[in-house]
Amino acid sequence: MPPGRTGRQVSHRGRHCMVDNARLYTAPEAPLPILVSGFGPKAAELAGRIGDGFVSMTPDAELVAAFRRSGGAGKKVVGGVKACWSSDREKAVDVVHRLWPTELLPGELAQILPTPAHFEQASELVTREMVAKAVTCGDEVEEHVETVRAYARAGFDEVYVGQIGPDQEMFFDAYRELILPALRR
Repeated sequence: MPPGRTGRQVSHRGRHCMVDNARLYTAPEAPLPILVSGFGPKAAELAGRIGDGFVSMTPDAELVAAFRRSGGAGKKVVGGVKACWSSDREKAVDVVHRLWPTELLPGELAQILPTPAHFEQASELVTREMVAKAVTCGDEVEEHVETVRAYARAGFDEVYVGQIGPDQEMFFDAYRELILPALRR
């Protein structure tokens, strides 16, 4: 059994990571799957070759197809999307614009910015109008349902929806009582 799964303390100096004095107190019975996140065709193909699954934040059927063609057939494809459930759509847009503008930074900018201060500066590029157009905000059930269905149509196996903002309980209630039943129909 590899040392990381024995419960012993281990250190590792590898090409891509270092670990000092790590220990799993409750070791898994089998190796955990490693899902590879990617945003373009090369990353999707790499995920198909080396990963146990693929993660993407865009409901892109071509990325899913590239993953499947490159060795990902039968492996899990997982998506993630952020929304802001609120009875007041305009307030929801304001919340997203204030708390999570980095969601809409252009290109690879969010992958290369080195510090929180740089993210704050770059977030000034994101307008309220961009948020209103790109992020599912408000309490329109069909809009939230369609956001999730886009991932299903693209071939995703699972979709995780995250609430932006403080109204977590209202979000969970709405998704449990309104969105999930509509998706099941």
